[in-house]
Amino acid sequence: MLLPVLGLVVVAVCGLTLLALATVRVGPLAVVIGLAAALVPVAVVVAAVLWVDRWEPEPAKLLLTAFAWGACIATITALLINNTAESVGDLLLGHGNGSRVSALVSAPLVEEAAKGSFVLLVLLRRREEFDGIIDGVVYAGFTAAGFAFTENIYYFGRAFAEYGFGNGTSAGVIAAFVLRGVLSPFTHPLFTALTGVGIGFAARATTRATRILAPLAGYLGAVCLHALWNGAATLGGAQTFLNVYFLIMVPMFIAVVLVVILQRRREQRIVEAALPKMVKARWIAASEVDLLSTLNGRRDWRRQARRQSGRRAAKAVAVYQNSVTELAFLKRHNGSADTCRKEAELLDTLRSSRAEAVRLAGGNGETA
Repeated sequence: MLLPVLGLVVVAVCGLTLLALATVRVGPLAVVIGLAAALVPVAVVVAAVLWVDRWEPEPAKLLLTAFAWGACIATITALLINNTAESVGDLLLGHGNGSRVSALVSAPLVEEAAKGSFVLLVLLRRREEFDGIIDGVVYAGFTAAGFAFTENIYYFGRAFAEYGFGNGTSAGVIAAFVLRGVLSPFTHPLFTALTGVGIGFAARATTRATRILAPLAGYLGAVCLHALWNGAATLGGAQTFLNVYFLIMVPMFIAVVLVVILQRRREQRIVEAALPKMVKARWIAASEVDLLSTLNGRRDWRRQARRQSGRRAAKAVAVYQNSVTELAFLKRHNGSADTCRKEAELLDTLRSSRAEAVRLAGGNGETA
């Protein structure tokens, strides 16, 4: 009990510190404007990550924690170290060069480590919640979304403080929003997704070398891509930036999307293969196999339950569906004591949620 409370206190202190720093630098009105503008891209990113997480939704508390980690802890860690690196760079290389050191070296190394460390912590501390690449991408996406959200508040607020509105100066505000909110809302999630892919690959690995090398390779990929992006924005002109954007960033984003789609199909095949065994074990009804084997079938089932019996029934069906998916994934692991305990917990949840859905549907014995 003490550890969660301590974690909330740390997050709150970090968040309030960042808010105070932003207010001092750009002013309270600019922070409010920045906050409003930052909500737009973060909503798009979060919606996209939730779409990825449809087959086996991760616990909402963990996702919120991932977002808070990125928005507060990772951000303030990066701020402190990057500012220190900039000061040291100015001292050693001359005034003005420190910002380049920070952008090209410190920021990629520190920010990707700060964001990716949460994904690694989930794997180490909540192994039962981590099933592979999709989970790595989801946790990485939420952590990076939180980081980008806080960062965008400052950048949008600074643009407003510098340019304001009226007299034609709003073009600077619009340009900042287009650059960070329209052209590149997925940059931080893209960078950290590479770390998430590496950690997710390690979660399924059977050899110690792979479990060590895969996260390291993902992290190094994230650092290199981040450094390339910062270098294009810092050192290159507009043409260099556009070349990097369209020739490297966009193809990398498409590649990650394709990996996610392939992994989602893999998750569907795992569930489909497990359903007949669950019917044989009398965990689910044979009539439910078609409803559970596709996302569309599951969505239609929840909608029907909501339409006929209300929101509570739809929620019970959703819990039942998630329990089935988690059991399907759990059966892939070796029968350790922890796995057996988790299976018993999931079966209890499955049976209680099914009973609740049946009760709310009128007790006809069928949830479909």
